[in-house]
Amino acid sequence: MRISIIDHPLVTHKLTLLRDEKTPSPLFRNLVEELVTLLAYEATRDVKVEPVDIQTPVAPMTGVRMSKPRPMVVPILRAGLGMLEGMSKLVPNAEIGFLGLKRDETTLEAITYANRLPDDLTGRQCFILDPMLATGHTLIASIDYLLERGASDVTCICLLAAPEGVENVKEHVGDRADVSIVFAALDEKLNENGYIVPGLGDAGDRLYGLVD
Repeated sequence: MRISIIDHPLVTHKLTLLRDEKTPSPLFRNLVEELVTLLAYEATRDVKVEPVDIQTPVAPMTGVRMSKPRPMVVPILRAGLGMLEGMSKLVPNAEIGFLGLKRDETTLEAITYANRLPDDLTGRQCFILDPMLATGHTLIASIDYLLERGASDVTCICLLAAPEGVENVKEHVGDRADVSIVFAALDEKLNENGYIVPGLGDAGDRLYGLVD
């Protein structure tokens, strides 16, 4: 499993604004979109392409285009929806599926409650969007779900990660599959409630407001 921390100055600048508790939801959403586009640039470094012959206004040439099957982008509901626009801007021809997972606040395990994905993902490159890699349980469940359906490789794009979550995913995935995680910062730890410290709070609530 490969891990990439993107420490570009623009990433760290936007992430600092994102963390600030005074940042209002509209600005928070814009910052998430911008951050994801920056992270996705690195996350799609190994996207599959094929040669294509074209004619420029000056001469013929051989370039490349994204090959088929098209990549599958999978935002994890609900917070992952806030990352979708930033990813779609960079890879507009990708297909989009959805997984709904929520955390059991007692066990901290992930529970699947929605699935809008093809049953067969054979040969597909999949990109999971989930703002927070905390315990890692949601990401583990998502990765397993995609690999079991034949995905050729899985890249996870997160804004923040906790060391405990990264280790849990690494231990679970090992070398049995082609999995990468790209994130903007590795934070200090998880607190007793399973939240990332210093983190940025609940990403879903900050994107969309509180839900009873």
